Amino acid sequence: MTVLDALILSLPARDSTVRMRAWRALKDAGCGVLRDGVYVLPASEAASAALEKVESGIRASGGFAVRVEMHFKSDEQQEQLRGLFDRGREYAALRDQIKAARASLRRLGPRKAKTGLDRLRREADRLAAIDFYPGAAKSQATDALAALQRDFRETYARGEPRISRRRLRPADRARYQSRVWATRKDPWVDRLASAWLIKRFIDPAAKFAWLDRPSSLPRNAVGYDFDGAEFTHVGNRVTFEVLMEIFALDGDPALAAIGACVHFLDVGGNSAADAKGLETVLKGVKEKARSDDAMLGEAMRIFDHFYSAYTERK
Repeated sequence: MTVLDALILSLPARDSTVRMRAWRALKDAGCGVLRDGVYVLPASEAASAALEKVESGIRASGGFAVRVEMHFKSDEQQEQLRGLFDRGREYAALRDQIKAARASLRRLGPRKAKTGLDRLRREADRLAAIDFYPGAAKSQATDALAALQRDFRETYARGEPRISRRRLRPADRARYQSRVWATRKDPWVDRLASAWLIKRFIDPAAKFAWLDRPSSLPRNAVGYDFDGAEFTHVGNRVTFEVLMEIFALDGDPALAAIGACVHFLDVGGNSAADAKGLETVLKGVKEKARSDDAMLGEAMRIFDHFYSAYTERK
């Protein structure tokens, strides 16, 4: 049975600041409007906290506000409820913006294009956070944003691997022990996560080389995450996910959770709950690290912590 957290309110007529502040907070929380002065959210800890904050602000300003719990019992009522939270128009507007961004990508230049892409990603994340009954509209917007991100990578992210269509086959782990693993210098999420995966689960004695260009791959080194590398993007999988599958690590839920974060940060698609946090921490590491080896050393500890947390959560 559907349960709603509801806020019934009456705002001070002459205080436009309080009215605007309350309206913005309710809108940001994704509230549905049951009728004038009655705002609802599907029951959750986050919903309760959001409505409690608005309630306190209204009361402090001399207005009336009370929170109640509502139960919708019939299927017809629940269907009407879903309509209060329909994000179809917002997703349609987002898809239009993404379409316009793809059309203007090449003439914007890398800096403006990246700024626009980041803005659209933030808008997609905002919508996802208040989309309590996701459906086709969300999937369509997610696919459109992933296509825009691929276009951006192909247009401006030089050196990023293009998608391979080759078939994935299991690898003999014994052939990949005590090897030098080489990838492009100045590593970021996929290359760092892949190096951690290699060191922790595939080749504990692995050493790493950072290449100015793929053509400088050392003899007998194992290349990863660049065009022509032994291990790189295949289909819709980033290098981390390819390594997981080839070395039969894809049955580990904790690794799968890390893979979801890496996939989202590298090529977009469905957002992962901890992806933004991982990105923020790695950005801090990147700012302070004096070398690629130093950055990997710090990243190894970060991914260790994420893995431990996910394992404990399981």
